[in-house]
Amino acid sequence: MHIVVVGCGRVGSGLAVRLVDQGHSVAIIDKVKRSFNRLPEGWSGTTVLGSGFDRDDLDAAGAGRAGALAAVTSGDNSNILTARIARETYGIPNVVARIYDPRRAEIYQRLGIPTVATVPWTIDKVTEQLLPDTVLGEWTDASGRMVLAERVLPEAWAGRRLARLSVPGQAVLVAITRAGTARLDVADLVGQEGDVLHFMLLKDAAEQLEQLLAGDGRSEVAGS
Repeated sequence: MHIVVVGCGRVGSGLAVRLVDQGHSVAIIDKVKRSFNRLPEGWSGTTVLGSGFDRDDLDAAGAGRAGALAAVTSGDNSNILTARIARETYGIPNVVARIYDPRRAEIYQRLGIPTVATVPWTIDKVTEQLLPDTVLGEWTDASGRMVLAERVLPEAWAGRRLARLSVPGQAVLVAITRAGTARLDVADLVGQEGDVLHFMLLKDAAEQLEQLLAGDGRSEVAGS
């Protein structure tokens, strides 16, 4: 697949290198020539000095034949404008825009453009290292409100029905990893020591989920 990356900062250059390593053809656009110095010597992709919302520059980057475009500059407005042009003018099917202000995410989602909110992701990852018992997610939706969180089964829940590990409308156990194998049949399982639980939840429900995990599920014995 041919992929256009707009923005040759740390994210854009790293993405461009990875995509080439995976066998894709890549063109990267940036307004500052020295930004291309982040690319390794001998990198096989194409560099275009220009703007992600200039038609001539996008044409030079091969946007007309691209299957995907990532707008990852340091400016929210530039990224969303680039993404809209990619989607509406060039008909590129897979488009993503990096944003710094998560409050804009819902607006962009309504336009049909997936977004990546950099700051909340970074904050979550730092917090995860500082407070390892905090329920944070391996994945967060563009609005920053819904996360996919991972927890180890508390000892008190071993032998208890995993179907009880949910907060209606707030948190749902969607899968577990047991002995290295992922399983989706959580409604039929009882907990075993070492189970890794995967929850989809609203961030506001993190405290409720913690309280549930701190219990032992004794109101319903396994198999009853």
